[in-house]
Amino acid sequence: MFSASVIGPEIVQAYLETHYHVHGDAPVTLKVGEPNALLAALHADAGVQCSAFITAWNPFSQPAGEDASVNARRQQALARELAQAGLRFIEGIGQHPSNQWPGEASFLVLGLTLDAAKALGTRHEQNAIIWSGADAVPQLILLR
Repeated sequence: MFSASVIGPEIVQAYLETHYHVHGDAPVTLKVGEPNALLAALHADAGVQCSAFITAWNPFSQPAGEDASVNARRQQALARELAQAGLRFIEGIGQHPSNQWPGEASFLVLGLTLDAAKALGTRHEQNAIIWSGADAVPQLILLR
């Protein structure tokens, strides 16, 4: 399924197992491949057919360093880009349920098409994004 990617299988597996928590007024946890009625409701409330869960943390899944401010600055830059584009987004965090990788601050971006989500993830040096279409089933989209 992901054999054409340069991303190692252990990292891909971690992405597949991660829980993608969306904060806000209607918190929801996204899991790859699992239909999500709460996400469908979020889409309907926002009048959109799709969304993307994305972060700017840890480019290409490499820790950005001991200084947490590096990731914070990267995430702030992503937030500015989303705001300047007039996109609606909700804060969240991607967290594996059992490994030692720290959670990564993220955003659920409402109404972001797959092509736009891929471009955004690529600009922010990410290996992958989580994208959901009208069926509200989160999909792992590898970018490399």
